[in-house]
Amino acid sequence: MFVNHGGALRQHRSIKHWAAIVVVAFSLFWATDTLKAQNNFSSGSTGADGAFAPSTTQSIAVPDSGVFNFTTVNIPAGVTITFTRNATNKPLTILASGDVVIAGSINIDGKVGNTNGLGGLGGPGGFNGGGSGYGFDQSFSGIPGDGPSGGGGGIGGATITGTNIGDGGGGGYGLPGFNGGGGVNAGLGGPKFGAVTILPLIGGSGGGGGGASANNRGGSGGGGGGAILIASSGTVTLSGTILARGGQGTGFSTFVTGGGGGAGGAIRIIANTFTGSGSMNVTGGNGAGGSFHFGGNGGQGYVRVEAFDKNNFTGSTSPTNIISFSLPHPITPPNAPSLRIASVGGVNSPSAPLGALQGIPDIIVPSSQPNPVTVALEGANLPVGTIVQVTLTPSTGNRTTVPSSGLAGTESASTATASVTLPGGITVVSASAVIDLTLAKANPIFIESERVRRIEVAATFGGPSELIYITESGRRIKRVTD
Repeated sequence: MFVNHGGALRQHRSIKHWAAIVVVAFSLFWATDTLKAQNNFSSGSTGADGAFAPSTTQSIAVPDSGVFNFTTVNIPAGVTITFTRNATNKPLTILASGDVVIAGSINIDGKVGNTNGLGGLGGPGGFNGGGSGYGFDQSFSGIPGDGPSGGGGGIGGATITGTNIGDGGGGGYGLPGFNGGGGVNAGLGGPKFGAVTILPLIGGSGGGGGGASANNRGGSGGGGGGAILIASSGTVTLSGTILARGGQGTGFSTFVTGGGGGAGGAIRIIANTFTGSGSMNVTGGNGAGGSFHFGGNGGQGYVRVEAFDKNNFTGSTSPTNIISFSLPHPITPPNAPSLRIASVGGVNSPSAPLGALQGIPDIIVPSSQPNPVTVALEGANLPVGTIVQVTLTPSTGNRTTVPSSGLAGTESASTATASVTLPGGITVVSASAVIDLTLAKANPIFIESERVRRIEVAATFGGPSELIYITESGRRIKRVTD
């Protein structure tokens, strides 16, 4: 969540809960065994949206639910379908009870940073780039990109000149984003985030905006690539293209610094058979720049194919060799753990926060509210007594972390509070918890043939939660949840 003390606070939503993790893990393996025996995956499409067979290039808004329920899909060669974000920026899910044929193109790219100083929009389920610094109104430093791995904003200032002005960092996802130029004032690249399973869908993070000096403007960050799931009860044939690229940053020739590129997005395909010779592109956007100033490039995204028969697919990915394969798994894991930031300073969080540094604030904490303020937390199916770590990440400056009280109530519904000091301006508020299964006395669970010892649960602004399973051997296996 974002907080502007005397300004805006943006809330980050849930992380998903512990007890159901055990259920999810076992359900996942039993479902897989059943699918192996039956060799039959069902997308679960209701078919309510009929057959999708466009004959012309067009833009289509993602529905409020984020989900299309088709009977069949047939996008012919020469036709490009660009899916645009809905109001709550849901990722795109296409379910089909029959076959899916993509001979044309599907586009969910992140947008290029805007020349008016605003960051580029992320694709559906992706995150926006950060706005640029602008010396004219004293907002010298660039704004970080949105998302769990947004690129950092470059630092500017009235007395910072020449090559010392910071450029925006690239957004991260499947790989970290690159740092911007400008030495110690550069925006840092966003870290690696998420997992190859893409469970569930989440797009790339945005690039950071560049800093400014005097009466000039920096470059803005590119938006992160979107996220798409295509699930068919039959065959998916891809001879065309699926594009989920990060947007490029703006900069240099017109602006004093370069914005960072957005990270590439995510493409997940599930079917009984996957075939064709097409391509899937999740490259990160380039940072803008010239000889001395340059924004960092965005990191690549993820490509995942789950099918019983995929041997006849001869296509490619960009970047090359980043695709991961498996047998079909459930589209979404049911009953995952959750941790929610319910309020800050007595101001309730909205039911559908935007979680973006740019745009309308989710929460405004009055300037008359003295520090420290209380962050109220709500957990579901988390062990009672769990300590939650609450982290504040301001738009400029260093992060701080404080512990909450122990979760009280029951495992199915618990609460806790943390006392934090809000800095001025917009701040990201996130919460995370670590659950030790040995202390929780849970039934043993196994991930990728290893027994799980602990589960880390984290809520981060504007998107799904992240679960990290820590095995007996010390491996850290990440999963992202809705």
